[in-house]
Amino acid sequence: MKDILNVGIIGAGRIGKVHAATLAYRIPAARVLAVADVDLAAAQALAAKHQIPCASADHRDVLNNPDIEAVLICSATDTHARFTEEAALAGKHIFCEKPIALDLAEIDRTLATVAQAGVKLQVGFNRRFDANFRRVRRAVESGEIGQPALLHIISRDPAPPPIAYVKVSGGMFLDMTIHDFDMARYLVGAEVDEVYTQAAVTVDPAIGEAGDVDTALIVLRFADGVIGTIDNCRRATYGYDQRVEILGSKGSIATGNNYPNAAVVSDAASVRRDLPLNFFMDRYTESFAVEVAAFVDAVLHDKPVPVGGTDARVSVAIGLAAARSHREGRPVKVREMG
Repeated sequence: MKDILNVGIIGAGRIGKVHAATLAYRIPAARVLAVADVDLAAAQALAAKHQIPCASADHRDVLNNPDIEAVLICSATDTHARFTEEAALAGKHIFCEKPIALDLAEIDRTLATVAQAGVKLQVGFNRRFDANFRRVRRAVESGEIGQPALLHIISRDPAPPPIAYVKVSGGMFLDMTIHDFDMARYLVGAEVDEVYTQAAVTVDPAIGEAGDVDTALIVLRFADGVIGTIDNCRRATYGYDQRVEILGSKGSIATGNNYPNAAVVSDAASVRRDLPLNFFMDRYTESFAVEVAAFVDAVLHDKPVPVGGTDARVSVAIGLAAARSHREGRPVKVREMG
């Protein structure tokens, strides 16, 4: 059994930088041998910062390196499926950021290639690895709160993304709410049967002009009868709002926002505290590290990955159902998506 996993990183942008730092300083069982990005300067800067031996503008330099056993795909969404297939054909184990693709047929082709190659594929739904949400899952799984009846997820960003991103992201349901769809399945431990969406543009008219929405309330009906709601908005002026509550037959469990400190200031005018952590890079720092450590462990010890290709496909299917529900003004069965 190997003690060290040699990995390569494709994509030196925001999330690639996070994973590179995690692998370099927090996971002794991994060693990064190469990083590639279409922006060579970005790849070289990341390599220099973390003492990565090779930097390239061509992802194939990572895939063709015989010493690299696994790759992290952190590139643009529209490259995920192609790079995943190429990595599988090169015999590399794969960690791919979500989504694999925005089209179910393309996801199916990619998963078939991965299965035929016999390599592992983990998808980057990092919120499953957050300590707060894992505690909620344990309460459901163990029966601590009895049989779940209601799930409520609040997920609001501090500010909308650039319009250029909105135009290529696949829409809010596939770039933002997709995390919440995965969390809903994970927390309840059941599949979503039906989706009903009410959505609007309340933050930025340019988002509507780009064909998207920025505010939504989504009702989920699970196969086991649980009813869930997801409350999304592209703008929460007070910071990154990430909360969950599940009501069960024996009680409830809820998680609030994470804060930079626990201090509370009290005076004659008010009782107050500092704002929540401002964005996902701060709020989910630890979960990013834990998910990559889980991937490395799964490869080194030949364990199942904790979040696989099926999870990736189902979340996209729910996202497509949510979008259709909004367009057509009706509840949509997830199975309608294929």
